[in-house]
Amino acid sequence: MSSTSIDDLLSFEEERSAPADRSRGGRAGRVLRTLASVAAVVVVLVAGLRVVGLRVSLPVLVAGVVALFLVRRVVTALAPPPPPRAGRRVPAGDGDGTWNWGARDALRAAINGWERPLDWSASNGERFAERILPRIGELADERLRQRHGLTRESDPERARALLGDRLWTFLSTPSRRPPSPRDLAAIVAELEKT
Repeated sequence: MSSTSIDDLLSFEEERSAPADRSRGGRAGRVLRTLASVAAVVVVLVAGLRVVGLRVSLPVLVAGVVALFLVRRVVTALAPPPPPRAGRRVPAGDGDGTWNWGARDALRAAINGWERPLDWSASNGERFAERILPRIGELADERLRQRHGLTRESDPERARALLGDRLWTFLSTPSRRPPSPRDLAAIVAELEKT
C-alpha cells in the first residue's frame, strides 16, 4: 500500500512551486530583478536607436519600458488558468465528423439521467412510480415556483388550475402501468406550457 496522503493527491503542481519562488529573495529580489530587466531593455533600445540615428528622450523611453512591464504583469495576473491536461491528446482536425458517444460529457450524463430510468421502468409501473414520477413532479414544482411563485404543496388549487387536470391527475394518482411514449410526450408538452 502506498504512503501517499489525500493532501498529496489533491494538491496542484502550482501550489508546490510557490514556496520556491518566495525563497529566492522575496519582494525585494523581484523588484531588483524587474529594475535590472528594465535597465537592460532601455540600454538595448538606446543602442539600437542610436545605430539607426534616432534620438529619444531617456525619461520617455524608461517610462515606456516600465509601462510595458506593468502591462505584461497585469495581463499575466489576469490570464485564465491553463486548461487541464487530458489523459490522451486528440489532434485537432482529425475528427471524422461522428459523435463520440463514449466520451464523458455533461449533456450525455443528463440524457442518461433520464434515459436509463425510463428504459428500466418501461414495462414496470411500480418502478415508474418510484423513479420517474417523482422527477416529473420535481420538474413541475420547479416550473411552478419559477413562473408563478408556488408549488403543488403550497397552493394546491392554483397549482391544479395552472397544470391542468390531466397533468395534475398524472402526478397525484400514479397508474398501474407506465404511460406510453406518446402519452409521456403529451404530458411533457403540458408541463412545458405551464
